Amino acid sequence: MIAVAKGIVLSEDELEEHFVRASGPGGQNVNKVSTAVQLRYDVKRARLPEAVRVRLAQIGGRRLTGDGVLIITAQRFRTREQNRQDARARLVALLRRAVEIPPRRVPTKVPPAARRARLAAKRHRKIAKERRTPVTGE
Repeated sequence: MIAVAKGIVLSEDELEEHFVRASGPGGQNVNKVSTAVQLRYDVKRARLPEAVRVRLAQIGGRRLTGDGVLIITAQRFRTREQNRQDARARLVALLRRAVEIPPRRVPTKVPPAARRARLAAKRHRKIAKERRTPVTGE
């Protein structure tokens, strides 16, 4: 069991891990040992509140498949266990971000002074353009 936030806990059976070969440093080991981890977490079947599930799907972005499975690939380290811990830590961080309720955006209003300045500038441009028109003779 992994504690994410108050009232939200991940169980081991919800996580699916696949080990694949990693790119990058590692010498000859890179071609022989599968140290990179692909952590799969099914968001649709997860035991999460609906609002958290929706936010997690938004935060997941490209990491979310069409079936609603969140895939996190970890290959930063040379050992399987460190990559496994890294993938789980990144999943917990994503879930903690999804648990936070984003503050509601309050639309700002144009200050009255700015509105007056904008209208004064328009009047000034109008007068300047009127002066450019050719004068018709009598």
